[in-house]
Amino acid sequence: MTPSLARVPATGIRRLTATLYCYAFLNDLILLYPVYALLFSDTGLSLWQISSLFALWSVTGVLVEVPSGAWADTVSRRLLLWLGPLLTAVGFALWVLAPSYGAFALGFALWGTGGALGSGALEALVYDELGRLDAADRYAHVMGRVRAASLVAVMAAMALAGPVFALGGYPAVGGASVLACLLAAATATRLPEHRTPAARSDSWATTLRAGLAEARGNRSVRGALLLVPAVGAVWGALDEYTPLLVRETGVAGATIPCLLLLIWAGATAGGLMAGACARLGRAGLAALLAGAALALATGAALRTPAGLVLVALAFGGFQLTTVLADARLQARVDDRHRATLTSVAGLGTDLATLSVYGAYAAVSSATAHDTAFVWAALPYLVTALALAAGRAPG
Repeated sequence: MTPSLARVPATGIRRLTATLYCYAFLNDLILLYPVYALLFSDTGLSLWQISSLFALWSVTGVLVEVPSGAWADTVSRRLLLWLGPLLTAVGFALWVLAPSYGAFALGFALWGTGGALGSGALEALVYDELGRLDAADRYAHVMGRVRAASLVAVMAAMALAGPVFALGGYPAVGGASVLACLLAAATATRLPEHRTPAARSDSWATTLRAGLAEARGNRSVRGALLLVPAVGAVWGALDEYTPLLVRETGVAGATIPCLLLLIWAGATAGGLMAGACARLGRAGLAALLAGAALALATGAALRTPAGLVLVALAFGGFQLTTVLADARLQARVDDRHRATLTSVAGLGTDLATLSVYGAYAAVSSATAHDTAFVWAALPYLVTALALAAGRAPG
C-alpha cells in the first residue's frame, strides 16, 4: 500500500473518533443530573410521584429499546443519533419552562425514548465504520474511550452544576442541559455513515424478526447476547447507591463528592484500558471479573474511605469487562442485524438492572449498604467461575 493510500484510513479513523468522543461527552454533559430530584421536590412532588417518574423513565426505555434497534438497521443510524438528543432537549426544556408532574412525566418519556434511539445505533455505526476502514479490531479501544468520555462529562456536570445553579437556579442548569443536547445533536450530524441502500431495503418488522431469529439459531451470538447483561447490570445499578455507601464510611458531607469522583475515576480508567485488553479470552475475562468482584466485596466490607479505593478498582474492572463483552457481541453478529441485536442485549441489561434495584432494596432494608454491596459481588463471582469452566455465555 502506498503512503497516500495508507493515510486515507488513518484520516477516516481520526474523523470518526474525534466526532464520536465529542458526541459522547456532550450527550452526558447534563447539569440537571445532580439536581433534577431536587427540582421535583421543590416543585411540590411527593416521594411516590418522584418514584413513579423514575419508573416511567425505565419503562419507556424498555419498551422502545428493541424496536429502535430494528429501526436503526432499517434507516440511517446517524439519523437516530441526532434525533435522540433533540427529544431529550425538548424534555429538559419542558422541565424548566413548565415545572409540573405532567411536564416531568413527558420529559422523562422523551428522555427515555431519546436514549433508546441511540442504544444499538451507536455501536452498530461505529463497528461498521471501523470495519469499512479495516480497523474493526480497534472497536474495544474506541468504545472504551467513548465510555470514558461519557463518564468525564458526568463528572464535569457534577462539578459545574453547583456554580451554575448558584448563578441562575434551575433555569440556568436546565438551559445548559438543553444546550448540551442541541450541540450533541449537531455533532451527530457530522458522524460518517457509508451504509449502502441495499442494507436499508428490509422493512422494520422483517429486520426485527431476522435479528431475533439469528439470536435463537446461533449459539455463539446467543451466548454473547447473554454475557452483556451478565456483566453490565449489577454494577450499572450499584452506581445509584454509591453515595449511600460513601456516607456509611463516616466522612463529612463535604467529602462525599470527592470520594464519588474517585469511584468514577476508576470506572473511567477501566474504559481507557479496553484497547490494551481487547484480546482477553474466556479465562482472562473470568479472572478480570473475579478480581473486580473480590475488590468490590472487600472494599465495601472495610467500611472506610480507604476501602473505597478498592471499590473504584472494582468499578474499573466492571467497566472494562462491559466494553469487552460488547466488543465480543459486535464481532459475532450479522451486519444487517447489528443494531437490533445490540438493542436486545441492552434490553436484557435494562431488565436485569431493574431486578437488581429490587434485590438491593430488599437486602438494604434488612442490613447496611456495605453488606448489600458485598452481596452484589456474588453474581460476578458466579459468572467468573462459569466462564472459567466454559459453561457461561460468551
